[in-house]
Amino acid sequence: MQLPEDCDADKTSIVSPHFPVNENIWQLLAAIPEGKVASYGQLARLGGLGRGARQVGRILRELPTDSALPWHRVVTAQGRIALPPGSRAAQLQRSRLLAEGIEFSAGGVIPMGKFGWNP
Repeated sequence: MQLPEDCDADKTSIVSPHFPVNENIWQLLAAIPEGKVASYGQLARLGGLGRGARQVGRILRELPTDSALPWHRVVTAQGRIALPPGSRAAQLQRSRLLAEGIEFSAGGVIPMGKFGWNP
């Protein structure tokens, strides 16, 4: 994926009529800083999809396996990993988040007030 040079990933409103929906979501995903997480719904709203949290999930599922985008920084609005518990993908996501300093409660929930991204 090649983003234009004038792309500013730090903007709070990154929606662009010149990008397809997927690219808007990719831009937002790239903007989530290390040590922070965003919810699927938050990316949907910021990406102009309204209540399209599931659509964001589909977009992330379609990322190439070698993508450098931080897909692991996207969780449910409740701060949970959305992947099937115990799956390799869920274990990978959890280990990447832990490596970035993100904490989980004993019940596997990320405190969104502390680790949630606020662009």
